[in-house]
Amino acid sequence: MYQRVLLAYDGSREGRTALREGALAARRFGAKVFLLSVAAESPGVRIGEAAYAGALARSQDTHVNLFEEAMARLKDLGFEPEGKVVTGEPAVEIANYAREVRAELVVVGHRRKGLLERWWSGQTGAYLSDHLQCSLLIARGTISDEEFYRELEGASAG
Repeated sequence: MYQRVLLAYDGSREGRTALREGALAARRFGAKVFLLSVAAESPGVRIGEAAYAGALARSQDTHVNLFEEAMARLKDLGFEPEGKVVTGEPAVEIANYAREVRAELVVVGHRRKGLLERWWSGQTGAYLSDHLQCSLLIARGTISDEEFYRELEGASAG
């Protein structure tokens, strides 16, 4: 069903949930895995850059490190992932990369936000559902390490 799965990863708890659920889905379908990490260039980051020179570069460096850790983790799980780190608006960059790699499933995490934070950072989920040309999985389930590895083994056997 899904032969090309894109995992959006930002290093957060929600991002780790998306990475796990995406890895399980990719294993079940025997899919190629793509990983994208977006160093957000939001209004808040731009204000931080104006107040503190180098904030954007530090954010980019952090995302490169998180990306490399996630790539290594996916390789340890037996995948041969491809991916990249970009800077920009996360929803736009995810949709662009999904088109570029011809993803059939995009997996993202979900973080609850208050009204002010939602206004400040935009409507990522709404943008993605309107602009993706493939299925979207919003990962919300957290599972223990033991359950994850049991599920992963089951997905390999099935």
